[in-house]
Amino acid sequence: MFKSNAKFFAVAAGQKPVSTALRQPAWRWFFPLAALHAALMVPLTLLALYHGWDILSQLASPAAHARELLFGFALAVIAGYLLGPLPRRLQGWLVGLWLVGRLGILDWPGGAVATLADALFALWLAGLLVPRFLAAKKWRNRVLSPLLGLICLLAVVTLTWRYLDDMPTTAPLMHQSVLWLVLLMTFMGGRIISPAVNGYLVSRYRMAGAGVQPQVESALIVLLGSAPFLMLWSALRPLAAGLVLAAGLLVLWRVMRWGPGRCHERPDLLVLMLGYTWLGIGLLLLARTWWVPVHASTALHVFTIAALGTLSSTIMLRHVILRARYRPESEWALVPLAGLFATAAILRLWALDAGSAWLVILWVSSLLWSLAWLLVAWRLCYWLARIPSGRSGPTPPR
Repeated sequence: MFKSNAKFFAVAAGQKPVSTALRQPAWRWFFPLAALHAALMVPLTLLALYHGWDILSQLASPAAHARELLFGFALAVIAGYLLGPLPRRLQGWLVGLWLVGRLGILDWPGGAVATLADALFALWLAGLLVPRFLAAKKWRNRVLSPLLGLICLLAVVTLTWRYLDDMPTTAPLMHQSVLWLVLLMTFMGGRIISPAVNGYLVSRYRMAGAGVQPQVESALIVLLGSAPFLMLWSALRPLAAGLVLAAGLLVLWRVMRWGPGRCHERPDLLVLMLGYTWLGIGLLLLARTWWVPVHASTALHVFTIAALGTLSSTIMLRHVILRARYRPESEWALVPLAGLFATAAILRLWALDAGSAWLVILWVSSLLWSLAWLLVAWRLCYWLARIPSGRSGPTPPR
């Protein structure tokens, strides 16, 4: 139960030791590129939506903005974390397809090529990841295969938005995409935080922590796996809201059982638990949205700004710092990053009711988000430069 998450994913992937001269970890390229992409996309969206930048016409809608962050940024983070070591030529193709796919936001003659590249990247990624987790013994681990496949499929389907006007299915499909990403963050976040917290408690206090909490994890998979289907029918939406409410409470209960008060010497663990807490808050807000009609983007932005920003940035930095054989708690930027993402999320929610100042607040929120990701990109490059050459040795305790 308390094995390293890296070992869990490596075993599921069926990886075998090979020469580092032939293979390279996917995160070496995808992590910094994802951080830079996130820093650029939100300001570019505001320029396209509200300042008439026609060259960014494919980004000039809320759906296009959401798609680019979910299936451009988040899919790059997933690729970097889960793909593991890849042959250099294969990794070059994947990175190249992802980069060309990002040019799809531009109004230029090569837009169709960029769309094709984006679709090929998602399909190739699915082909690499989905089979890896089918061999897992526990059903909770095998859930990753259909979940990752569905997310990659949605990445392809939503590309049609570039060629079709807004349809009645556009908003529900984007909400579905966010909900499936929330399930993935809930599952993987728990698998990353649990062994990290437990390892620290064992080394510091000689006591085991709550661990993965398999019953809670199973319940979360069932609740969050059912709610996206139920919310499609208005008559069943109150039931879906109840499931999401229960999931939010379970997420917060899970965080409490991890014991954040005993981890005050580990800011990296506290920030991870904060990001997981944002998932719980977002689920509670989503339940309220489905019960009492309010602006649906409230909960969605808690997921995509606060939870996704905090969790993904901290996971990326910890992953690279450990490979550099340093201790993650030595990274000074983790707490400021958590503050930037939280402030950006709060301002984004405030902008909904800010009257005439809404655009100014949106820009401030956007710039804080971008500043955070530029800081992440800088710190990633800093730690990447300190990774020992050759085979990596044992990493410090988490």
